[in-house]
Amino acid sequence: MKIRNSDRREHIVLQMTPMIDIVFQLLVFFVFTFKIVLPEGDFNIRMPSASASESSEPSETPLLKVRLRATPDRELASVQLGDEVLDSGNPFFDLQSRILTLVDDAAGPGSTELEVEIEADYDLKYRYVINAITAVTGYIDNGQQHKLVERVRFAPMAER
Repeated sequence: MKIRNSDRREHIVLQMTPMIDIVFQLLVFFVFTFKIVLPEGDFNIRMPSASASESSEPSETPLLKVRLRATPDRELASVQLGDEVLDSGNPFFDLQSRILTLVDDAAGPGSTELEVEIEADYDLKYRYVINAITAVTGYIDNGQQHKLVERVRFAPMAER
């Protein structure tokens, strides 16, 4: 059996130019596909505690209660702000208008320390809860963000 000369090893050279080209192509791709998103709402949400028997912490700020009621097919039946039922064609716009009148004062919107508690039926579709949060936290007018209420919390679920 003959052993080949092990002193002759081939030297492998890596071509760096194609690798650098690929890196630059990836960089250009990610730069061109980057999309700047509008700022999302930044609001404080306090979830109810895990046990329904414990009441939520008492708040030192004025509390506005928003109730969202569901129909048997999980659609929105009614929206209430306090004891007042908002039964217009667009209840979330009406809710935002009422919140705006409560918050708007000489210092401008968002200057008062209000807190909103949202009580939603268990079967209500999630999009209605998000619409309520959007309505009470603020709005965008001419590209400028206006904050209304920064503190939002959820009421504990009632026994079914």
